[in-house]
Amino acid sequence: MAQTIYVVQPGDTVYNIAQKFDVPVEGIVILNDLENPSQIQVGQQLRIPAYLQATVLYEEVPIYQQPVQESEEWGRVRAGTHLQVLGVVEEFYQVTYLNHIGWLLRDDAQLEAYDGTQPIASILGFYTLEESRELPSSYASYTENIDALSEAGLFFYRLNPESPLEISPELGLRDQDVVLLTEIGHQNNVRVMPVIHNLLYGDVTISYEVVNTMLSSEENRQSFITQIINLVDRFNFDGVNMDLEDVYESDEELLSVFYQELGEALRENGKFLSVSVPSRIRDEDYNPFSDPFNYSAIGVAVDEFVVMLYNEHGWPGSGPGPVVSAGWMRQVLTYAVERVDPAKIMAAVSVFGFDFNLVTDRPRYVSYEQAMALAQEYGATIRFDEESQTPTFRYTASNGQEHEVWFENAESLLAKIRIADEFGIKGVGIWRLGLEDPAVWDELRSQVIVRK
Repeated sequence: MAQTIYVVQPGDTVYNIAQKFDVPVEGIVILNDLENPSQIQVGQQLRIPAYLQATVLYEEVPIYQQPVQESEEWGRVRAGTHLQVLGVVEEFYQVTYLNHIGWLLRDDAQLEAYDGTQPIASILGFYTLEESRELPSSYASYTENIDALSEAGLFFYRLNPESPLEISPELGLRDQDVVLLTEIGHQNNVRVMPVIHNLLYGDVTISYEVVNTMLSSEENRQSFITQIINLVDRFNFDGVNMDLEDVYESDEELLSVFYQELGEALRENGKFLSVSVPSRIRDEDYNPFSDPFNYSAIGVAVDEFVVMLYNEHGWPGSGPGPVVSAGWMRQVLTYAVERVDPAKIMAAVSVFGFDFNLVTDRPRYVSYEQAMALAQEYGATIRFDEESQTPTFRYTASNGQEHEVWFENAESLLAKIRIADEFGIKGVGIWRLGLEDPAVWDELRSQVIVRK
């Protein structure tokens, strides 16, 4: 985001400059260290805030529904919680809290102003249960780094393969755990959504068929939408992320209709619709995986458009290479921003990698920790590929087979956040929490302004 500098003109006051740029006076004062705002000078250069946030100073601080202390509350937040500031009215900051506009007492928080020289990005973290002993659940990453998240997508639910108009929770999921994760999010001003998908049935045909059945009639769609609303209300979710990936090309139009209907139903209930879609770069390229997704139609229907970028390499026959290179990200975003409001777009990127066996041509999914362990075990030298902005290394396994590993670290994720900022999109999604380089979080806290 470009920095905005204003040169003071004759007759200017801090107040009318703030009005000109639609920012609070306090933001200009803080950003420019103005000891006496009434004594600005003609020709003086002032930095204009690109983003204001309040950092809460105490525990259990209320977010009011109106700018009076007798008002009802939207909720309470913890010390250290960040909230975007939209305005200042007497003793209150007007802030965004989850899906709401709320009011925070000025005495309960510290105002901070940023000029746009650092990326300003929403961060969506996807959360899963344990996949294996080597791939732990997202719990530790989520709870320890909640301050650096804007949204959380809980990958817990899918269309029921036996009854596609119903939603099935993941095996072993406990209601009390869902309640806890949502409460933790809300206490830290993190929007929490269930991810509802059509994956992992063991037979890809089922993935296509459950969506086809659900979309096939208005009655079926409305029945399924009722199930979604009930799930959202049951756990006090802030909305839903739909991740329907295997869709027949013949269902393209009905899929867009479904998202339009779902978005309207959720907004009527004060909730939020996020939709994940496969990436693409050209209309003329035939791709049965991404062709059923009409970016323009879906973009109008949703509140958030999550482009899943992690399909550049790693699928059967792709050959070795980065999961998401800088060049691929730019190509996909160039296509997306021409069809969808950039303010809605989240670029979902990987924090995992692949170990490519160059003999069998089979990739193996690896976390950052697993990639580093492989490099150490085989004495491999890691290099950062400048073109793709991704770390990589090669090694020879004990059986003599050659391998090439492409993975992600803090440097590569920061590079992708900067590309997102370059395109002016909403932010970045991370698949998934718990697989990342731990240094990611220090980079986010020091190099990025996480939009709340």
